[in-house]
Amino acid sequence: MVFVLKQNINLEDKKFISLAIEQSRKSVKEGGFPAGAVIVKDGKVISHAISVGYKNNDPSGHAETAAIREACKNLKTSDLTGATLYESVECCVMCFSVAYWSGVSRIVYACKKTPKMVSKSYYEGATDNQILNKENNRKIELVFAPEFENESLSVIKEWEKQGGFNKN
Repeated sequence: MVFVLKQNINLEDKKFISLAIEQSRKSVKEGGFPAGAVIVKDGKVISHAISVGYKNNDPSGHAETAAIREACKNLKTSDLTGATLYESVECCVMCFSVAYWSGVSRIVYACKKTPKMVSKSYYEGATDNQILNKENNRKIELVFAPEFENESLSVIKEWEKQGGFNKN
């Protein structure tokens, strides 16, 4: 199977990526990292989550992982085949792996991981999910939504102005 990063999103994608960015704003308001996630299957929101792992002393409490957990709970299955994970920011390797193991079919994200974000420890490192995806047994369709990147970055910048990880 040939891997292709897509950048074309449809109206439904736009609606749900906006919801993921709303979740990132909620995360900041609740003292979390500026990341939000939404799981959609068959056109319906199955779950949504914010990233409060740092605040709750839970290293796995990222928005994407929390949304996947909740979706599996809501659907009473660990198989999310056919589901799309919408993210305000490109997921870390841990969350990408959880998406893989849960069977998520698509990931749509608003903001790419950058070297600057990696240098600020917003990510574990510069590992590229596209490369991981190429090497995995099952491929996840990765879709970048560049028209939402500035909106997502504005949430991150607001969080940084509020003190970021150093916020009390």
